[in-house]
Amino acid sequence: MGILGFFSKEKKESLDKGLEKSKESFFSKLGKAVVGKSSVDDEVLDELEEVLITSDVGIDTTLKIISRIEERVAKDKYLNTKQLNSILKEEIANLLEENNTKDLADFELPSDYKPHVILVVGVNGVGKTTTIGKLSAQFKNKGKKVILGAADTFRAAAVDQLKLWGERTGVTVVSHGMNTDPASVAFDTVKTAVEENADLVIIDTAGRLHTKVNLMNELSKIKKVIQKFIPEAPHEVMLVLDGSTGQNAFIQAKEFTKATEVTSLAITKLDGTAKGGVVIGISDQFKIPVKYIGVGERVEDLQVFNKIEFVDSFFKV
Repeated sequence: MGILGFFSKEKKESLDKGLEKSKESFFSKLGKAVVGKSSVDDEVLDELEEVLITSDVGIDTTLKIISRIEERVAKDKYLNTKQLNSILKEEIANLLEENNTKDLADFELPSDYKPHVILVVGVNGVGKTTTIGKLSAQFKNKGKKVILGAADTFRAAAVDQLKLWGERTGVTVVSHGMNTDPASVAFDTVKTAVEENADLVIIDTAGRLHTKVNLMNELSKIKKVIQKFIPEAPHEVMLVLDGSTGQNAFIQAKEFTKATEVTSLAITKLDGTAKGGVVIGISDQFKIPVKYIGVGERVEDLQVFNKIEFVDSFFKV
């Protein structure tokens, strides 16, 4: 099956619609940058640099892209502005491919062991608990047994919200309520998962980046207790970022990657923003796989991230 075969027509339409605001903003800015110009000269490249930065691609990634286009201009001697879209698309696609992160074909789990344990981190308001709920629903729909752990015990809404997702999807949620020990919740979650032969464990953790020391201590404690049942767990630490916050998402990614070993990313709320370029910058700068993106409110609008499909959709006009 080719890479495009992984995406149903409905998912492609959802992705296109979810990136609409980002595309409209980007190409509006790009159009103004090249108006009246026939060739890609220094002035156009300066304007393009501003377009990319104001589209939240990030300064470092923007400079990489500009440098590559400068090389193309120097090599080919002459590039007209009509070619700029396709060249830009190629260079962004190449940049994402060079990250050496494998795209998932679908919502899939490793087949050589079970359960797969994911710790989910992220500040309040990024859509962390909703992402966990949507993930659990999608894996449950694929016939997987999922156990959720409500270890964000400092915020009542987080515990209640996760319980609600459990009721909606028929997924077991292990909870001790609010203001209880997160590590104790994590312990019981993994214990339940092992006893019930679950395929997937997702543990919600405190939604605040208080101090890096406290965060590290809390996550270390959680890791230690779950390793009593599964020595190699957690298999994944997923950071959820709100794509609509643009550069603030970069800052959060930097802080969390300093505080703990983040192994995957989920970028949410891309449908409500013109800041979709943040996916390109974060993927490039942190070299951490973007596994999931949120492009709408529905469960199915949480999609497996595919670099080629994302770039194709972003440049579809």
